[in-house]
Amino acid sequence: MNNSTCPNTSSPLVRHIFYAYLGLLLVLGLLLNGLALWVFCCRLRKWTETHIYMVNLAAADLCLLCTLPFMLFSMNKDNSGDTVLCQLSQGIYLVNRYMSISLIMAIAVDRYVAVRHPLCGRGLRSPKQAGAVCAVLWVLVVGSQLLRWVLKDQEGGFCFGNPSRQKPQTVVFSLLGFYLPLAVLVFCSLQVVTALGQRPAADVGQMEATRKAACMIWANLVVFVVCFLPLHVVLTWRLATGLNTCVIQDILHITSKVSDANCCLDAICYYYMTKEFQEASALAGTPAAKAHKSQDSLCVTVA
Repeated sequence: MNNSTCPNTSSPLVRHIFYAYLGLLLVLGLLLNGLALWVFCCRLRKWTETHIYMVNLAAADLCLLCTLPFMLFSMNKDNSGDTVLCQLSQGIYLVNRYMSISLIMAIAVDRYVAVRHPLCGRGLRSPKQAGAVCAVLWVLVVGSQLLRWVLKDQEGGFCFGNPSRQKPQTVVFSLLGFYLPLAVLVFCSLQVVTALGQRPAADVGQMEATRKAACMIWANLVVFVVCFLPLHVVLTWRLATGLNTCVIQDILHITSKVSDANCCLDAICYYYMTKEFQEASALAGTPAAKAHKSQDSLCVTVA
């Protein structure tokens, strides 16, 4: 792998655009995720599986956003050594990126179980079990990042300004942490959209609510792919070719910042997704649907 050190040749205009982008992400992300946490923790009396997942997702996004100023500070400093602040902020950043990815996967699985296997879902879905799933995901993600740090410690740790210090075995953690959730998310999303499309509509209102719910699933999948896929494609290319040129480092930097936008989009997408699924559930109106109300509520609701 080419471990050349690339000089910082970006123009003042590029740096200003970069700072403005980070500032916008910080303001919107802190506002949206902070508001989501306030609503879930202070305004809702009943906790559901989805609420627990979304609280953890908002917390992970907030933690990631809070590392951005430290990342910017570290990137503007001399990169010859890794400070404690740099290593800590990098670790928190990576933990919460892949925790967000894992939680999005968990929400998709929870929705899939509710829609495709409603009878089994009665025993598999509960707030306590959702909390246990979140706890396990936190342990796995934090543990994997600690292992990354141990594997890279002999090279000086891992830090924002040292992309050339990436080792193949540590990149594998990132790739597995994305491609596995991506496969699960695609499968679950297709299954849920298919199930919603096959559900007979009682009236125009039910049909429209079901259509909106399906659209939100597609929107969520598109947001996930657009935010995270470019970064991991570049990581895959670098691992496969062994190249780590300045151009690849610049592309990694750009795609990494694109992935950070997911912190803002999560709050918007999942708010409307929960709303549309609640409407789809509430508008079930045929006698047959009412006769199977308990089953239908599991089939079309994520909240």
